[in-house]
Amino acid sequence: MYQYDTIDRSIVRQRALQFRRQTERFLAGTLSEDEFRPLRLQNGLYVQRHAPMLRVAIPYGMLKAGQLRTLARIAREYDRGYGHFSTRQNIQFNWPALERVPDILDELADVDMHAIQTSGNCIRNTTVDHFAGVAPDEVLNPLVYAEIIRQWSTLHPEFAFLPRKFKIALSGSPEDRAAVMVHDIGLKALFDYDGKPGFTVVVGGGLGRTPIVGHVIREFLPAADLLTYLDAILRVYNLHGRRDNKYKARIKILVKELGVAEFQRQVEHEWSFLEGGPGTLPAAEIARVEARFTRPAYRALPQVSTVHERQLREDTAFARWVARNVHPHRVSGYAAVTISLKKTGVPPGDITAAQMDGIADLAERYTFGELRVTHEQNLVFADVERESLHALWTRLGALGLATANRGLITNIIACPGGDFCSLANAVSIPVASAIQERFDDLDYLHDVGDLDLNISGCMNSCGHHHVGHIGILGVDKNGQEWYQVSIGGSQGPTASLGKVIGPSFARADVPDVIERLIEVYLRERDSDAERFIDTVQRLGIEAFKRNVYALADQ
Repeated sequence: MYQYDTIDRSIVRQRALQFRRQTERFLAGTLSEDEFRPLRLQNGLYVQRHAPMLRVAIPYGMLKAGQLRTLARIAREYDRGYGHFSTRQNIQFNWPALERVPDILDELADVDMHAIQTSGNCIRNTTVDHFAGVAPDEVLNPLVYAEIIRQWSTLHPEFAFLPRKFKIALSGSPEDRAAVMVHDIGLKALFDYDGKPGFTVVVGGGLGRTPIVGHVIREFLPAADLLTYLDAILRVYNLHGRRDNKYKARIKILVKELGVAEFQRQVEHEWSFLEGGPGTLPAAEIARVEARFTRPAYRALPQVSTVHERQLREDTAFARWVARNVHPHRVSGYAAVTISLKKTGVPPGDITAAQMDGIADLAERYTFGELRVTHEQNLVFADVERESLHALWTRLGALGLATANRGLITNIIACPGGDFCSLANAVSIPVASAIQERFDDLDYLHDVGDLDLNISGCMNSCGHHHVGHIGILGVDKNGQEWYQVSIGGSQGPTASLGKVIGPSFARADVPDVIERLIEVYLRERDSDAERFIDTVQRLGIEAFKRNVYALADQ
């Protein structure tokens, strides 16, 4: 976990004070709504359907237990007792009163947190693999570079008013658990033939109104050149990106219109002025940032715990949770644990203040006082001793957080939708709840196996529906809510975009449609090992489409 220094703390304090004065001027009537809007957006404050919504930054998804307790206190004192973890690894509060937001920012500053650059047309929170630093397949720990990007991008004067919001994702593993292929810039860590660390650079990916899988513009960029190359990309985008039409303003549109080769040529030309310049990262600077990360004090443990193995044999429910929610660790005797925030009846990503306090206690007892937020709206304990897993599972169960559904169809990614978001065309949460209720049978879920289902309430795609194995998009037709269904989307190194299966459906029909899609999969899969996405890619969408619409016509 990165430890703030005096400069970090000074920036956060000054920003909180600045926003307090801006808010006071707005409430006193000396700032107009138009003047105040960009100021509040720069501090993560939206005006939503019912109330302001405050988005709090969680850089690359990492939290200390004490910070989570502060978030719990904010939920309890300033909101309605809960928070919502987003697909950007941030947390959102849906009901704060505007006049109290400066007090919230002060409380956040007390624990080295803030809401800077969680909205607005600037570089947003860099998202990272939630198993960074502990994954056995990792080639390079991305956390240090994500922190370097945070320091470089925070209040960057040249990139504070970009054509549109800008999102960077960073993966240290070839598996890519950060969805780097669908970000404005995606960075995949690797070593070159000489053992030098660096990144493959992907540009122009993104979801939203025009979904595009990104393009590789550099197979290998030395780590020392990370910031100068990011500078070059941002400068080309800042120069040519459209500001006359927000729907055409993302970098993916610029790359598409210029062509990948021309965009790459312009970036390389711009970089020729920056390469080797002041923005180059000397080894000492990388080491300085790395030294401010705490390191877990791992114990020397055997890889296999006899106690754990016996518990697996004796407790079927525990074994099922381990199979789904516990992950390998690079250190012998340890495991990473997904804490599912997808219990049936609870909006995906929502968590109560009491649960936050409970998780903070468990983080201090069973890991090293830290946790991570995933872009799939779950939490992760990265360092748990295998022998402690059963005790942790028992205590998570008491908090209602031991649902064994990581990777299953009920592990739904969903935006807040029309219940909260003023941009949404349709609700997302009730659709997610209806699907979870339909597929609440764990035995059936485990028979179906891995299946990602994502829901967005509008074309902005905050629920990442384009890369769900099944994607659901809320659309408006003559003032009525309808839902468009796509299949075949996926994240990872071979990311793909889902294809729409046909005309949209009424909300009440969506669970039936999902069930009919799964019927085809279970009938047509070539073995229990073939996943839903594999069957779709092998067969195409027609067989699925026929089953859904044939039955719909009956």
